[in-house]
Amino acid sequence: MLNRSLHQRQGPLSAALHRGKRLLFAVISKVGLATYSTFPIFGPLRASVGVIRNAARVLLIDRSDGRGFSFPGGLAFFWKTAEQALVREILEETGLRVRKSIPLFTYSAANEIPCTITVFEVEADGELAESWEGSPCWLALTEMRSSLLPSQRSIVDRLL
Repeated sequence: MLNRSLHQRQGPLSAALHRGKRLLFAVISKVGLATYSTFPIFGPLRASVGVIRNAARVLLIDRSDGRGFSFPGGLAFFWKTAEQALVREILEETGLRVRKSIPLFTYSAANEIPCTITVFEVEADGELAESWEGSPCWLALTEMRSSLLPSQRSIVDRLL
């Protein structure tokens, strides 16, 4: 439904540009992942993700790179805090503004690339919007574990 409403508002040129951006993200994501998993020159990267709830469902991103679903969030710049990265990434990926964030836990993962992930419980407001990284959608925790990025599956295990 989010896709339909977005494309109804766009003209053909704008829709083509949007598809092009999503394709570019897919290429950058896959090349970056392949490169860093082979040559992790900076060691484990830091990432932040947010758990945004709506009753029994959580907000996930259906990723444009075809790798499945992920919690909204992403990599932190070296000079930024985990919470600053969280706020920036949630706004970029979903269009939502973080009102409140509470750190839940931090864990290490090396399924794809070496990283340290900080998980936050998040309250946010605004209107959901797609980005070049993917489409936000609401799913129950039990419905999406197998489609989630391997590095994030332990989040579901801990939350359940």
